[in-house]
Amino acid sequence: MLQTIATSRLTLADLRNALAAGVGDFRRAPQFGLFFSMVYVAGGFFLIWLGAGTVSWTIATSLGFPLVAPFAAAGLYEVSRRIETGQPLDWAAVLGIVWQERNRQLPWLGAIIVIYFLFWTFLAHMIFALFMGLSTMTNISETWEVLWTPHGMRMIGVELGIGVALAFLLFSITVVSLPLVLDREVDFVTAMLVSMQVVRTNLGVMLIWALVIAALTLVALVPWFLGLVVVLPILGHATWHLYRRAVV
Repeated sequence: MLQTIATSRLTLADLRNALAAGVGDFRRAPQFGLFFSMVYVAGGFFLIWLGAGTVSWTIATSLGFPLVAPFAAAGLYEVSRRIETGQPLDWAAVLGIVWQERNRQLPWLGAIIVIYFLFWTFLAHMIFALFMGLSTMTNISETWEVLWTPHGMRMIGVELGIGVALAFLLFSITVVSLPLVLDREVDFVTAMLVSMQVVRTNLGVMLIWALVIAALTLVALVPWFLGLVVVLPILGHATWHLYRRAVV
C-alpha cells in the first residue's frame, strides 16, 4: 500500500543552504566523499573504454554515467545523516549501511536507473541511424565532419532535446527517492511518486537545481572526469540536505 508523505515548498534560499551544507559535510569528512566519488570516476573511465571508437556511444555513456551508482550516493547520504544526528563516522558503520541497502528498496531504484540508462543509449543509436544512416559512409571515430552537415546538426539538436527531457524525467524520479529509501522504510514506488511530487510542487526551484547539477557536472567532466572527485561529494551531500528540507 502506498504511503502518504507530506512535502514542503522550497525556495532558492533552500538551494543555497543545501549547497553550503554539502560543502560543509565534504570538508567535515573528505575521506568518505573522495572514496565514493572515485567509484563514479572509475565508472566513467570504464564506460569510455566500452565506447572507445564510437562517438555517439561515448557521448551517450558519458552523459549517463553519473546516474548509475546509487549505492555510492547512498554512502554520501549516510555520511550526511550521521553528521546531522551526531553519530560516529567510521568506515564499518557507513559501508555497513550501504551493504545493508542491497536487501531493501535501493536495488529496485538502481535497476530502474540502469534500464533507463540502457534505453537512452539505445535511443541515441536509433536517432543517429535515422539521421545519418543514408549519409555517405564516414568513420566518425576519425573525423567529425559529418556532424557539421545539415543532417548532423539536426541529429545533434534532436539528441540534445530528447536527452534533456529524459534526463529531467530521471532527475524527477530520483532526486528525492534515493535519499528517501535510505532514510525511511518506504517502497520504491512511493519514493518515486514523492520525488515527482516534490518536483511538481517546486518546479521552478527544482529546474534551477537540475541546471546547477548539470552545469557543475559538465564542468567537472572536462579534466578527464577528475573534477567529479570534488563536485560529486558536494552534490551528494547537498542532495541529502535538500531532501530533508523537501520532505516533512
